[in-house]
Amino acid sequence: MAGRFNRGSHLRSLLPAVLLLAPALAVATILVGAFTGAERPAGADGVAPADAATHGDRAHGRGAKTITIGWVGDITPGSQYGLPANGGASLFANVQDTLRAPDLMAGNLEGTLSTGGASKCGAGAANCFAFQAPPANGRALGAAGLDVVNLANNHAFDYGEAGRTQTLGALTAAKVAFTGLPGDVRVLTRRGVRVAFVGFSTYRWTTSMDDEQAVRALIDQAAVLADVVVVFFHAGAEGSDRTGVPVGREWAFGEDRGDSRAFAHMAIDAGADLVLGSGPHVLRGLELYRHRLIAYSLGNLAGWHNFATSGPVLSLSALIKVQMGPHGRFREGELTSLRLDGTGVPHRDHSERAAKLIRRLSYSDFGGRLRISRLADWHQ
Repeated sequence: MAGRFNRGSHLRSLLPAVLLLAPALAVATILVGAFTGAERPAGADGVAPADAATHGDRAHGRGAKTITIGWVGDITPGSQYGLPANGGASLFANVQDTLRAPDLMAGNLEGTLSTGGASKCGAGAANCFAFQAPPANGRALGAAGLDVVNLANNHAFDYGEAGRTQTLGALTAAKVAFTGLPGDVRVLTRRGVRVAFVGFSTYRWTTSMDDEQAVRALIDQAAVLADVVVVFFHAGAEGSDRTGVPVGREWAFGEDRGDSRAFAHMAIDAGADLVLGSGPHVLRGLELYRHRLIAYSLGNLAGWHNFATSGPVLSLSALIKVQMGPHGRFREGELTSLRLDGTGVPHRDHSERAAKLIRRLSYSDFGGRLRISRLADWHQ
């Protein structure tokens, strides 16, 4: 399902958004502001306005055009559990138009694009999953519309250094950018706007999301290079009962999976304009913090027989398209509800189940800063 997150001319006012409905397409609207619709004074949430200090005018960002950035859930274009047809292209056939809609489309790549090598999972290992797809399957990512992928996650090193090196080569050949290696900043330009992408997680082959000094240094570097700074992070416990974003650290399979809330806020305090999370394999809420958007998890986008899809929660997925204004300010966006079939292939979901769940989670976890409603509820 498609929906829109929309902000008005006042940062904290609640104004109705008016959209055109495509035939047979239900639309949800995400609005910025308190549920009462009342104007809130600057600083009422206990922090300075986002465009002061860390989000001041960047010299090369003055007069920048708006740009749309898309984000989806985890992607595995094949593994030992099975290889999708047509080099992985069949995974994205139903959502390709949606993936191609944003100016820049991003996702989290789970696993490697490689051949050979030793898996991280030894014989008889419990609760261990290693994903490896042929390098040629990287072409399906680019063909589907993905411009950049995050490699700061627990599966980027499933087949060691050799597997990661092959993955980088496969992505380069497919003209898909990547970030998430230690100290890595990737800058892409669309419509005259330079966008920097950086990725963090809790693993030794990534920049640690727990190292505040390193996080701030990398975001500072990104801010010097670009007009808009987008931060990826991979964290959080997994499972159908993990849709809430807790306060404090999370653990899964004996691993420390970080403190998602603390990290996301720290990243924005350091100068990030948009923070996009993955890892729990389920939908989580959206948060507005200092006028910047945080998406904690959009579940799984696609994976051939390697993601659990049973039940009402694990099959839900979503795509967000965020419009960023000058200096990275959040303006508006769309939320498209998806569902995964039993094979892990995504489809559009016109019943809006993902949007409804994200609406509930956003309110229960983060209060009334964002409002998600049916477009039909609003009038010009």
